[in-house]
Amino acid sequence: MISSNFKTVTEPARTLPVYGEFDVVVIGGGPAGLAASVSAARHGARTLLVERYGFLGGMGTAGGVTNFAGLYGRKDGEMLQLVHGVVDELLARIDALGGLNHPQDGMQGRIRVRSYDVSAYKCAADQLLLAAGVQILFHAWAASVVMNGPAIEALVVETKSGRQAIRAKRFIDCSGDADVAHFAGVPFELGDGHGSALFPSTMFRVGHVDAEPALAAVGDFKAINELMEQSEARHPGRYQFPRKGAILRPQKNPAEWRANVTQIRNADGNAMDATDARQLSEGEMEGRRQITEYFRFLKNEVPGFETSAIVDIAPQVGIRETRRICGAYALSGEDILSSARFDDVIGINAWPMEMHVDGAISWGFPRDERRAYNDLPWRMLVAPAVNNLLVAGRCASMTHEGQSAARASGGCFVMGQAAGTAAALLDEGAAFAAMDVARLQQHLRNDGVYLDR
Repeated sequence: MISSNFKTVTEPARTLPVYGEFDVVVIGGGPAGLAASVSAARHGARTLLVERYGFLGGMGTAGGVTNFAGLYGRKDGEMLQLVHGVVDELLARIDALGGLNHPQDGMQGRIRVRSYDVSAYKCAADQLLLAAGVQILFHAWAASVVMNGPAIEALVVETKSGRQAIRAKRFIDCSGDADVAHFAGVPFELGDGHGSALFPSTMFRVGHVDAEPALAAVGDFKAINELMEQSEARHPGRYQFPRKGAILRPQKNPAEWRANVTQIRNADGNAMDATDARQLSEGEMEGRRQITEYFRFLKNEVPGFETSAIVDIAPQVGIRETRRICGAYALSGEDILSSARFDDVIGINAWPMEMHVDGAISWGFPRDERRAYNDLPWRMLVAPAVNNLLVAGRCASMTHEGQSAARASGGCFVMGQAAGTAAALLDEGAAFAAMDVARLQQHLRNDGVYLDR
């Protein structure tokens, strides 16, 4: 019998079937989860990746981002790829499927991204994990954990087969929202700590674009912003822009463009809280409302877009920031600006601070143009007081400002590869806090990771 009152329902205890037992379970199939699961499996761990959707890629597919940011950074005046390892094979597989664009520069040559076809990314990610021997459980949502003292004994997931438990020796939370860490009682910060966060965006793609006039008109990153400003000056109030400026760039086929311009607020005017079910639901609809409004501007005011059409709206609103664990070290904004070095380096973050503030984007670049990137430390992955849990990706231990940079896919690949490698190497029964970092670093170097040492 279920007892209840007006506001709560008490669910009776039940016995859960065990889906399986593994050495390593990774939760979340974005860049961090991809790199973590492949690395763990290739180092001999029986590995399961749990993913809520029926495909991999995280915000890069489900959120419609369509480009890898943070792989490239300026070293001694030259723009170089600084993030290597598992990501190199993923890029090669996407390219082999015809889905990888040439590098695209922006911000006066201070940033470089690689755009891709979303379908090619999904297929390449499948290939990559299967080739590494990773088992995958799609359409599964982390619901809770079962603790055994200071360790997680089992992850509880909701699936179409019902609620199930997954046992493992070690767990890696790449959920983006620190869901597993939160269930395990790991302390966290939410957003900016003042009721807001980096504002989320719903991404969309526009097809049937007349490429030649479009490239001539808005081929430069800043050109679309100038057209928006001119339109506001000529026709005050005709268009309701969600924020100042947009990111509008062509895909590999220049008849198709990706658009990043929406900004999702809650009823208080703060960034939508993606850990709040009501706000998340309302935010999905608000994102599509903003897209239809902005597309009206594109068709009416931007050369080459007169006969274009929206060909895709991302399956979900793109989330930039929710929970961040409070670990042994929190990567800070000053670490980004000062090109910080750490003895326990696990790889490179090459993306600047990208603060999606109310109505605009604020950028913060490293002061040293000869080393316009920073180290990422091992300590930011270690969950305090939970011996067998690592946290990688945008929910790792970072400040609000530091996370605005290292949340990009480049940094997430780095964190994931280090976490997966460590999970496979950790001695039986040992805690991640006691990891031999020098040994981990040597394995990362052997696997092609650049540590700038």
